[in-house]
Amino acid sequence: MPTFAVQYTYSEATVAGRDTYRPEHRAWLAELAEAGPMLCSGPYGDGSGALLLWRAESEAELKELLAADPFARENLVEEIRVVEWTPTIGERFGA
Repeated sequence: MPTFAVQYTYSEATVAGRDTYRPEHRAWLAELAEAGPMLCSGPYGDGSGALLLWRAESEAELKELLAADPFARENLVEEIRVVEWTPTIGERFGA
């Protein structure tokens, strides 16, 4: 199953909204991490965005899933970049 790196880019204008929806966003991510498609996620230290690693059958399937993220649903993500990624080292992420 393909692995995807997803980059969220945030703007200063959405800080308050992200603070409001962060518990719901993190609960959504935790549920998907437990179920398996989301491998790991976390914000950038400078607050400019986040990186999420996923497994999905296709980019289209992943984009449908990402649309359900409370941050995306509430238009709190400036840009979502999805790139198929081929891990080569690391037991957890490797093929």
